[in-house]
Amino acid sequence: MTVYGGPVFDMAVKQFGVIADHLSIPHDERARLLMPKRAVTVSCPIHRDDGTVAVFEGYRVQHHLTLGPTKGGTRFSTTVDLGEVAALAIWMSWKCALVGLPYGGAKGGIHVDPAALSRTELEALSRRYMQEMIPFVGPHTDVMAPDMGTNEQVMAWFMDTYSMYQGKTVTEIVTGKPVASGGTLGRREATGRGVAYLARRVLALLSVSFTDATAVIQGFGNVGSHTALELAEHGIKIIAVSDHTGALYDPKGLDVAALARHAARHGSIAGFSSELQCDPASVLTLPCDVLVPAAMERVIDADVAAQLRCRVLAEGANGPTTPDADQVLEQRQKEIFVIPDILCNSGGVVVSYFEWVQDLQQLFWEEEEVKQREYRILDRAFDAMVARAKKENVSHRTAAMAIGVEKVRAAKTTRGLFP
Repeated sequence: MTVYGGPVFDMAVKQFGVIADHLSIPHDERARLLMPKRAVTVSCPIHRDDGTVAVFEGYRVQHHLTLGPTKGGTRFSTTVDLGEVAALAIWMSWKCALVGLPYGGAKGGIHVDPAALSRTELEALSRRYMQEMIPFVGPHTDVMAPDMGTNEQVMAWFMDTYSMYQGKTVTEIVTGKPVASGGTLGRREATGRGVAYLARRVLALLSVSFTDATAVIQGFGNVGSHTALELAEHGIKIIAVSDHTGALYDPKGLDVAALARHAARHGSIAGFSSELQCDPASVLTLPCDVLVPAAMERVIDADVAAQLRCRVLAEGANGPTTPDADQVLEQRQKEIFVIPDILCNSGGVVVSYFEWVQDLQQLFWEEEEVKQREYRILDRAFDAMVARAKKENVSHRTAAMAIGVEKVRAAKTTRGLFP
């Protein structure tokens, strides 16, 4: 029996089982590696603008603290439940270990539609959530970051609420803050920039010219939009994008800069063009060189995987590909180069780590230094993944997750079991 459940958590468990079998981890060690150390559920009451009181349910899951504090985003979404949050925390653990960060994984969220809240209500809910979390978080215990439905402003409210309770400014309690409030240059762009950088590395490996390459972006939030902008800046043609409101397709290439400005102003791609609209269900299977799923979990199942017509699958979202789809993609390794999520979208947590370090030392870097440091870490992890996949004749996902799980397991083994 477990308090966790749901399709996303079940997917994380199944993925771990594959890696545990591959590494021949004894069964009596597996639960300690997989199950989260701590899960917190809180009620967050707020005054609505109409004078009524509403209560929202919030969560925070800390997977392990073996390597250092936990680290992970906080999402405000109607999909949030304890199982989803736990799965995302587990994936964050393998991600941090893969890229060599001194963190365990965490994740948090509130079951709410943020678009249905006024700014005043959003601030009240953000502050109440952090207030409820204060006994369980801290700069050396658990460091929050933005995720779906949250942003720099929410992080600033989190930081201010925590600081008021401490009686001093504690910028290092969250990352993804505005630069004016202790954030780092390059954090907003970091995840998408990393996705685009790794996609370009693979295109170069495949001898595909950037100016001849095409890309499709599923999901046009922070990650998808910055990925598109970075790819377009290097001459790669963005032929289709989609979000929760619809999809746009132009084989000649979309004006990504104009689309990004429109989405930033209106909150979605809706209304950008009526002539370029297409079926959102077709976006994932369009022929292209780079496909970037940058929205939700589990969008690529076995049926979709069999229909993919991309050369590079760059997973900007967390858990976009199901285990059944992985089996299909393993049969198509010669056709499709998969950059798994725990590497592909790790640029966000890498630069969040940089922000945390800068806040702790109160010494800040220029954006070019942040960017080059991010690329060096991504290069090192990418090379390790590719080398391991080739040596052991396994998929890139298996290789990447094996590296992450091994590091966490080694740390737990050397520290022992207390008491």
